[in-house]
Amino acid sequence: MTWGNHSLLMEFVFLAYPSPPELRVLFFLGVSLVYILIIGGNVFIVVAIHTEARLHTAMYYFLGSLSGIELCYTAVVVPHILTNILQSEKTITLLGCATQMIFFIGLGSADCFLLAAMAYDRYVAICSPLQYPLTVTLTLCVHLVMASVVIGLFLSIQLVAFIFSLPFCRAQTIEHFFCDVPPVMHLVCTNSHIHERAVLVEATLAIAMPFFFIATSYAFIVAAVLKIHSAAGRHRAFSTCSSHLSVVLLQYGCCAFMYLRPNSSYYPKQDQFISLVYTLGTPLLNPLIYTLRNREMKGTLGRVLARNCLSQNN
Repeated sequence: MTWGNHSLLMEFVFLAYPSPPELRVLFFLGVSLVYILIIGGNVFIVVAIHTEARLHTAMYYFLGSLSGIELCYTAVVVPHILTNILQSEKTITLLGCATQMIFFIGLGSADCFLLAAMAYDRYVAICSPLQYPLTVTLTLCVHLVMASVVIGLFLSIQLVAFIFSLPFCRAQTIEHFFCDVPPVMHLVCTNSHIHERAVLVEATLAIAMPFFFIATSYAFIVAAVLKIHSAAGRHRAFSTCSSHLSVVLLQYGCCAFMYLRPNSSYYPKQDQFISLVYTLGTPLLNPLIYTLRNREMKGTLGRVLARNCLSQNN
């Protein structure tokens, strides 16, 4: 059953949602609360960077762009998850499934490329500080953000077009909360090794290559920092990278586990949990990491709260 014979498979049915009403209510409340926190945290970062003049630097432009992408990334799947929790029939059309997967994988890939661009920003700032204002310009930042989104969506469109050109010979049920690559590929009934290699190539381009670039950048950063004689100077240099490195390990750890593996190692229950971690957990933790581990962001948060308190008192 392929696109050419799509009348035989017009929609998929999701099976991962809890059946008892009490669990559905708890699941809905939990996802809703996390989604509200994701929106609030990422919107705060975008607004703070836009309004605070001292944050108008390349590093914070990348951070604001990362928060903007993650707002779009979660909007692709979370409202659909919340809607399905409340509905008796948890279905999605074939075209809707492909569209959801394109934007989910595309924006997730854009996250990976943007983290690589942020690693380059830290590399130039630490290894060539005198050249930093001339090298990392606003124009370069805009181009890198646009390139991250365009390349991510381009790779995603290719991957999704390939997956949905394959025949689905199993039941049209997906043991997942949304359309992701592993559960949909599990429905394919043709030669899995050839198709697994094709998916692995796309995943390598979107995940392994940016991670290799990040690892290389940090190798140069560590070498440069170790040459600093002052312990305070080394601590200050490493502290500018700690937030970014924490986000990188969280993002790439989940992505590598989900996509850089053979289809034979697909376990529905385990994958459902991991998918919730990188769909809800990563966008929730990123603002917390950058706010709590960054002195200027904590200062901005304090000033915003102080202004709100003063306005309420007046």
